[in-house]
Amino acid sequence: MSLDKGTKEEITKKFQLHEKDTGSADVQIAILTERITELTEHLEAAPEDHSSRLALLRLVGQRRKLLDYLNSTDTKRYQSLIARLNLRK
Repeated sequence: MSLDKGTKEEITKKFQLHEKDTGSADVQIAILTERITELTEHLEAAPEDHSSRLALLRLVGQRRKLLDYLNSTDTKRYQSLIARLNLRK
């Protein structure tokens, strides 16, 4: 379950720091958040899909690591991103 190209481009344009930015922590976290949302919806419909559940846990851990990195390097950007993505914390 991955995002289609159009969705990724839209998210990238919304969260990029400069014109050619495609891999900053902000963009990666936003893309992971969208994938997590899609997987969560899928798991509500198919609660016995254990491989997707493991993938979801892996994505959440990856997003947590990126958020911790962003918090340690640039707290203002971290707070801004948390507010824009409506994440807890």
